[in-house]
Amino acid sequence: MARPLKPSQIRRLTERPGIRKHRNGLRYKMRIKQGDTVQVISGDDKGKIGEVLRAFPERNMVLVEGVNIVTYHRKPQREGESGTIETKEAPIPVCKVMAYSKKQEVASRIGYQITADGRKVRVLKKTGEILD
Repeated sequence: MARPLKPSQIRRLTERPGIRKHRNGLRYKMRIKQGDTVQVISGDDKGKIGEVLRAFPERNMVLVEGVNIVTYHRKPQREGESGTIETKEAPIPVCKVMAYSKKQEVASRIGYQITADGRKVRVLKKTGEILD
C-alpha cells in the first residue's frame, strides 16, 4: 500500500488544476468514466481496445477489460488441494488510455458541451459524438 501523503505535499498538489483534497488523500478529475470504450495509447498493450470496468479517481487509474493481464500463482489452502494459476486485469494509469469511438473507429480527446436543454455533456473532439 502507498505511503500516506504529508499535509505539505497535499497542499502543494491541490494547487494544480484537476486535483482536489479528499478525506486523507487526493482525488483526480478524470474525464474517462466507467462504461466508456477506450484505446490504450502506450505501453505493452498499445492499440488494444476495451471497456472501462472501474475507475479509481483517488489513484488516477482505470481498470480496462482485457488490458494489463497479470498472473497470480495461488498456493493450496487445504491439504489435498492443488495450487492454481489465476489471471485477471490490473489497473493502468488514465493517462495511458484515450476515449474511442466505435462508429468511426478513432481515438479522441474528450471535451465538454452544453446541450440545448442546458445539460453539460462529454463530447469526443474529433467526431463530435456525445458520450453521456
